[in-house]
Amino acid sequence: MQLEIPPGDFAGFIFDLDGTLVDSMPLHYRAWNEAMKRAGLPHELDEELFYSLGGVPTLRVAQLMGEHYRLRLDPQKVFHEKEGLFLELQAELRLIEPVAAFARQAARRRPVSIASGGPRDIVHQTLRLTALAALFPVVITPEDVAFGKPAPDMFLLAAERMGVPARECLVFEDAEPGIAAARTAGMQYVRVPSRRASATGAISAKIPPTRSAAAGG
Repeated sequence: MQLEIPPGDFAGFIFDLDGTLVDSMPLHYRAWNEAMKRAGLPHELDEELFYSLGGVPTLRVAQLMGEHYRLRLDPQKVFHEKEGLFLELQAELRLIEPVAAFARQAARRRPVSIASGGPRDIVHQTLRLTALAALFPVVITPEDVAFGKPAPDMFLLAAERMGVPARECLVFEDAEPGIAAARTAGMQYVRVPSRRASATGAISAKIPPTRSAAAGG
């Protein structure tokens, strides 16, 4: 993997987690696929749709998938079932080593943080299982902000808690909602090529910023 780092002396670094630091997106897909089938989806979940929603708060993903497939589902139930299924797969987690190596190096000289669309407990457990927890003193999840990705709130809060100006932060992201959030926050970014990095899906451009407090992550 070749990371294209823009020139500049950045004051802080913000990392998405799933698909950026950790190769967890295939596991999340498997969990979503099973959860949606339990909710009435009669076929395999569209991977293009799944990857287009990377970084969006999990409950909002359940809502959007229900709307997309015109299913009468309980988003809260699907949300909890999906996270339970993902927990069963976490032993298979692997680091995306080029990004993790950059994060380790950057943390020696500058503040670093996590800004992930996953639920807080899942994010922290993923960090613990991959031995990254000690590296990131600042961890932002949708529970911490009014609006999740693609709104810029998570990145702006991460910059604030790192004590650095937003314009001096560099964001690492793999999904379009996170890239959009970085742009709106006025931050430069590195696009991490995930397995389906080109997938933007039919509904990704229609995702409005959603209140994360209501979404519950």
